[in-house]
Amino acid sequence: MTEVDRRVTTTREGNSIVGFGRRVLRAESSSVLIATIVLVLVIGALRPNFLTIGQLRDVLNNSVYVALLAAGMAFLLAMREIDLSVGAMFGLSLITSALLMRDGFDPWLACAAGIVLGAILGLANALVVQHIAIPAFVATLATMQLYRGLAVALGDGQQVTGLPLEHSFFTVLGGDWLGLPVSVWILIAVTAGLTVVLRFTPFGYRVRSIGSNPDAAAFSGISIPRTRLYVLVLVGAIGGLAGVLGLAFFTSGDPNIGTGFELQAIAAAVIGGTPLRGGVATVVGAVFGAILLGVVSSGLVYFSIPANWSSFATGLVVLLAVGVDSALRSRQRARESMLGL
Repeated sequence: MTEVDRRVTTTREGNSIVGFGRRVLRAESSSVLIATIVLVLVIGALRPNFLTIGQLRDVLNNSVYVALLAAGMAFLLAMREIDLSVGAMFGLSLITSALLMRDGFDPWLACAAGIVLGAILGLANALVVQHIAIPAFVATLATMQLYRGLAVALGDGQQVTGLPLEHSFFTVLGGDWLGLPVSVWILIAVTAGLTVVLRFTPFGYRVRSIGSNPDAAAFSGISIPRTRLYVLVLVGAIGGLAGVLGLAFFTSGDPNIGTGFELQAIAAAVIGGTPLRGGVATVVGAVFGAILLGVVSSGLVYFSIPANWSSFATGLVVLLAVGVDSALRSRQRARESMLGL
């Protein structure tokens, strides 16, 4: 077989995997939404107060930050990569924006600075991965500690208070619009935009191609280092955005905020139907997965279960989701085999 034939064959194999993944993910994105609705109804049947409009709005609002991080994580998982520093980037962007506001900077400028800082932190992750030649998992494990330590040092280990809470930044981004928190509307807009990018743009095609078959992607001229760099910068910018939205809601800066968000983001993406093996991803499913985790966390409170059990419940949900994912894929492969596809 010539080199050209190999390129054509491997490219077709990669496209076949992506097409198969799309069909499975459509069903899984719907299934996680159905599971979330069923869980809400079950909790509501046992604890009717859970179904109040105010409580459901709080669940959505509290899920926004992990949902944004999970939406970005879906891009990385599609490439067979993981960023463990997203929670630390969230916290560092939040603390930096809070410090700038406290020192007299216009809150909207501080907001923009927080988002730009997130992108710069993502770029730093990409440069470490590229120039030290280590996996993103290892690189971001190290930068997670760096960013978290920097956030604590900048905040002097204490909450940053004394912010101009009467400013439009807090009243707008921390307020409501058409019955929903503004942060939820921003999440909807970001989810729609990222879905379009992932599914319908050349950049999204490159991301999925790298994950489905790196060799085929390289043979077809796709630059894996450049694409990885763009994705890590994108994830960092999303982390910065989540950070400034969190500041608008919490109205103060806690140097320890965001701890554990990285694992929740990965869990949400997996629950939503994005496989760890790469090649396919669903941004919508990742967001639904984060909302499902938010419902689980809030449900524990309604049943007077200690918060210490929250991680256990999250792990159990992830384990069940992965088990269902494996069963669904096995059935789909068997069906494809029977049809001769």
